[in-house]
Amino acid sequence: MTTNTKRLRTFLSQMSRLVEEADGNEHVLLERGKTYLEALVAHDDWLPEEWAAANPDRYQQHLLYCDPQDRFCVVSFVWGPGQQTPIHNHTTWGLVGMLRGAEISEAYEMQDGKPVAGETERLDPGQVVMVSPDVGDIHKVWNACDDRVSISIHVYGGDIGAIERNVFPPEGGMKSFISGYSNSVMPNIWGTQA
Repeated sequence: MTTNTKRLRTFLSQMSRLVEEADGNEHVLLERGKTYLEALVAHDDWLPEEWAAANPDRYQQHLLYCDPQDRFCVVSFVWGPGQQTPIHNHTTWGLVGMLRGAEISEAYEMQDGKPVAGETERLDPGQVVMVSPDVGDIHKVWNACDDRVSISIHVYGGDIGAIERNVFPPEGGMKSFISGYSNSVMPNIWGTQA
């Protein structure tokens, strides 16, 4: 399958302009960025296969692009059947757009040092949701499909693989972590003409 990397390049150009113009205004970043991400995930013809392959042991977090000034990054999350995250936070603004399959997100709030489950939301292809410390930042996510891979595209206000974040065990407390990325080399989306 030939990938149309022009879609991703267009999205990155839009986001680069947006982070300049928004000057840190999270509301503007989320609202306008959501529109741009919706346009990107409306088409499933641009993600190279090497960044869409599932690992049978755990979900994959592939870095597609990181802004040279760490103002935002774009990541593909690849979920095999039955795979899920722990309860975690992001500590920055983020957008999640569903490209393929579906995922479920369960929101949490901390009460007396323990995570308490809230609303559950299903994300289907083309849909985009927001996360941030201001709009809701603690959740657990899993592949909604028992029989196939699901892929979501995430945009974060920084290099999410290098940001210290937290997981929240069900019994209470909090543990810090830095996620890193599954891929060791970023794709070269600029050298292709598709």
